[in-house]
This record gives sequence, C-alpha cells and structure tokens, in this order.
Amino acid sequence: MSVQPGWYVDPADRETQRYWDGEGWLGAPIPADATPPDGPPPVEPPPAPVTSAAPAAAGTSGPGTVAPGGPPQQGPPPGYGPPPGQGPGWGPQGGPPAWGPQGGPPAWAPPGGQPGSAPLPGQPGWVPPPGQPGWAPPPGHPGWSMRLPEPRPHGLRLAGYGRRFVARLIDFGLLFALNIVANGWFVWRWVQEWTPYWQEIFRRAARGDTSAEGLPLPDQQANSLLVVILLVATALWLAYEVPAMAAGGQTVGKRVMRIRAVPTAADQPLGMGRALGRWSLLGLPTLLWYCAGIGLVVQLVDALSPLFDHPLRQALHDKRAQTVVVEVPHPTGPAPSNDRNHPPGDTP
Repeated sequence: MSVQPGWYVDPADRETQRYWDGEGWLGAPIPADATPPDGPPPVEPPPAPVTSAAPAAAGTSGPGTVAPGGPPQQGPPPGYGPPPGQGPGWGPQGGPPAWGPQGGPPAWAPPGGQPGSAPLPGQPGWVPPPGQPGWAPPPGHPGWSMRLPEPRPHGLRLAGYGRRFVARLIDFGLLFALNIVANGWFVWRWVQEWTPYWQEIFRRAARGDTSAEGLPLPDQQANSLLVVILLVATALWLAYEVPAMAAGGQTVGKRVMRIRAVPTAADQPLGMGRALGRWSLLGLPTLLWYCAGIGLVVQLVDALSPLFDHPLRQALHDKRAQTVVVEVPHPTGPAPSNDRNHPPGDTP
C-alpha cells in the first residue's frame, strides 16, 4: 500500500508529526497539534563534508602519516565506515548520505553531534531499530495505521457522546415537566375522546372478535386537540432552548454536563439566528408527529447522526448551523480567600 506524501503523526512519537514523502520521513518533527506548512518542510542546507586528510602526492600520507610541514593526518576513528564521498550510500560531490528504504542508515555516518550525524538513542528524532522496544512501523509497512490527533476546535476538547446524551435527557425531563403544566388539560381531553374506542377494542379482543365494524371512532375534536398539543409542545421547546443557546451556547442540561455549542469559525456566542437555525432541524419536526410519526423518525436520525460523523462529531443540526459541541474546561484561577482579618489592599 502506497501512502500519499503529507504530514502524519510520527509513529515513534505520537506527540509530534513529520512529513512523509512517499518513501521516508523528511525534516525535523513538529508538535502534533501545530498547523503544518503547505507541502514539505524547507530543505536544510547540506552539511559540509568531513574529510579525513588533505590530498597529498602519490605514495604519501594516508591515515596516521605525516604530511610535510604539517601535523599527522588522521582519518575517521576506528570502527567507522568510509568517509563522505568515498563509500556506498553517499551522494555525489560529498553530499549528505542517501538513506535506504524506511530510514535505514547509510554506509558511513559521522559521530553523534557532528554535521550529518543521525540522532543517538534518547535524543529527539531517534527511532529504535525494527524489532526493538518502542519501534513503530512507518507508513506503508504492514501493521501501520494512520491515527490523526483528535481536533480541538478553538483549543477545546470535543464533547463525548455520553455527555451529550445525558444533557439531552436532562433537557427533555424539564420540558416534560413544563408540558404537564401547559398541556395537561389538552392531553386529558384527547385521552377522553379515544377512551370509548380502546375500551371496545379490548372487549372484542377478550371475546375473540377481530371485526372492526361499529367501533366508536372519535370525532374531529380529537384531531384538533392533537394539533394544539403539538403546537404547545413545540412552542415550549423553542422558548426553552433557543434564547439560552443564543446567549451562551448552553441549556440547563449542557450546563450541568459542562458542555456548550460554539461556532466552528470562532469561539463566540451563537446569536439568535444561528441558535434558531440549529434548533429548527431538531425541534420543528415535532409538528410532524401528526403525520404518522414522520417527525419522530427525523428527530431520531438527527439525534444519532453524531455517532457517524468524524472527526468533529457534528449532528445534522450542528452541520446546518456550522457549530460544534465542546467541553467547558474547569476554572483554573486561585480560590477566593476567606481571610476576613485582612481586607483587600491591606498587608498582614
């Protein structure tokens, strides 16, 4: 599998990201939450080649020999490969070493800390060899998976599904209590209209009679009562949610669960227009409950939509209003002083 060039989380250090050119990593790592530049990182100037000795006449100085009029000429320390420009893996004209597939080492590398040297174990940018503890497969390697860091709109964490669900349950509980007060009489009258019909259904079922002839159907007043009930319920939901969301992005449930809705463009109040547009996709379908429950299906789809949206977890009403739901951070300021013996401005 070929991975397209781009900025990805460094498999060896999940706190950083680096640029992958399709064959290997380029440039130094940057923090994972930083905004990467467009395209690859700027090319660093090649390090000056390190030569072991100045050229001498034929048959003269090699490693450890003395050139006329100068100090002994020393080559690379014992244990090192050929010097730059004179061995496999080095580019033309003394350029930096050409790394092998997946970041393999060149034939020769200068000592740690010297120009062109690879980072030593424990230094930033060091990657353990394959098979060693801490090694992670690079892009394209079997077992590698691209895990991008979770977005943080305006530096805030996205609200989890559990918090959003509990907040909505709290709001629905409060709305239900308001409907008992405002809609209680209309619901009681609607139930009275349908009671004779259901009583007859149950009597026939007890006798094993499945016929539907002669059932006492409710009159037009039952339909009118249902319309009134839905209108009142929708109006209560509108008055409960829209002003609170417009002012601070929080209903009572969201305030209890420490989450709020903010625009994706800036961390600011939603405003009445955006709050109304956000609510309309979730609240207005209440009026369609009258039409064989179509409105309830629309609301259910909208409520479940954050489970399938990545990475911002936006519901359909969030997408319409261009909002996201984030967590409210806990206050970090110093606790107020309870020392009454020293009023503000006085020194102890």
